[in-house]
Amino acid sequence: METPKLQRYLDSFASTVVKQSKINMANSKDALNKKRGNTAIGNSIRSEVVKEANGYSIKFYMLDYGEFLDKGVSGNKVPRTYTDYKLQIKSSPYSYTNRQPPPDILSRWIKKKGIKPKGLGRGRDKDTGRYISNLAFYIGKKIKMRGIPSISFFSKPIGVNYAKLKEELLTDFTEDVKTYLTTFYRP
Repeated sequence: METPKLQRYLDSFASTVVKQSKINMANSKDALNKKRGNTAIGNSIRSEVVKEANGYSIKFYMLDYGEFLDKGVSGNKVPRTYTDYKLQIKSSPYSYTNRQPPPDILSRWIKKKGIKPKGLGRGRDKDTGRYISNLAFYIGKKIKMRGIPSISFFSKPIGVNYAKLKEELLTDFTEDVKTYLTTFYRP
C-alpha cells in the first residue's frame, strides 16, 4: 500500500524540526544572556527521510559538538540537565571529571571571537599569544568546574513536533486505510 501522506508528514516533520533547531541555535544565549548562537552548528543541521523495507526512518545530522550544546556537559562542581525529546528533564550524559577543555581549542576560539582580556596580557608581548594561552587556561578551568549549560535547541523541537505528528498521523492513517479498503473492496 502506497502511503503518500505518510511520506509528506515525515518530510514536513523533519523540515520543521530542522528549521526550529536552527532558529533555537541562532537565538541561544549563555548564562550572561549574551547571544551565543553557533552558525557552524546551525548550518550543519539537516534531515533525511529514508524509505526502508519495513517503513520509513528519519535521520538528523549536525556537527558532533552540537550534541554537547544540546544536552550540556556537567562540570566537576555543577551538574547540568537538559530537556529530552519526551520533554522530560534529564541529567546530562556528558561530564568533565579530571580533564578540562584543551587550551589550544580555546585559544583558537578566543582569537576567532576577538576577545581582548582585561588585566591578562598587560605588559606582555601580544605577538607571542601568551595572554591568549593564559586566558584559554582560565576559561578551560572554569568550564571544567561549571560545565556547559544545555540549550536543548534540538531535543525540544523533536519533542514538541513529535507529539503533533502522532496525532496527525493517526487521523490521516485512518483515512488512508478507509480509502484503501473502500477502493479495494468495492461492494
